[in-house]
Amino acid sequence: MGAQQNQEVKQSWIPKKERLWVFSAMGVATIYVIWQLWSLFHLPASTLHNRRFEHTFKDYGSNARIALFVVLANYVLALIIKHRIWTKLAAMKKGLVMLLRIAKKFHAAIAILALALITLHAVAVFMYGFKWDFNNISGLLALIVLLPVPISGLFRYRRLDKKWHLRCGLAFAVLFLIHAFL
Repeated sequence: MGAQQNQEVKQSWIPKKERLWVFSAMGVATIYVIWQLWSLFHLPASTLHNRRFEHTFKDYGSNARIALFVVLANYVLALIIKHRIWTKLAAMKKGLVMLLRIAKKFHAAIAILALALITLHAVAVFMYGFKWDFNNISGLLALIVLLPVPISGLFRYRRLDKKWHLRCGLAFAVLFLIHAFL
């Protein structure tokens, strides 16, 4: 019984099967953020309020949007597969199950990369000049709602989150879609 308790205590926060992808994504995201922040902070002041710089931070946001669609595909595919319609379309269901496995495998790693891009997008927006308009306020609200998502994701690995990861993630998805498309 003592060995079993020691094994439970030594269990890490991230499962072995995902560790490689998660730590690789954390390394890549850290290097990319440091490199991009260094280049952003060394721009001349005249460049910060230029139209070309606006395209720079919008590119960070666009790339984050693509990564977030891949992250959200995990939930959408799981929801689609649960419907009864797939009994008639077994071949299509097998393909969707395969896509769901891929989405689950890379969910955390791509989410980490998306967080890095969102961080760069937010920093660049504040460097450009934050204006109190609908687009910036919706982005700021989405960022605030996003803050507990990675923390609750760690608790999710141990089944301690009580669905906070899903709730905050869906709230972020709604605010993110409002920010990105309205």
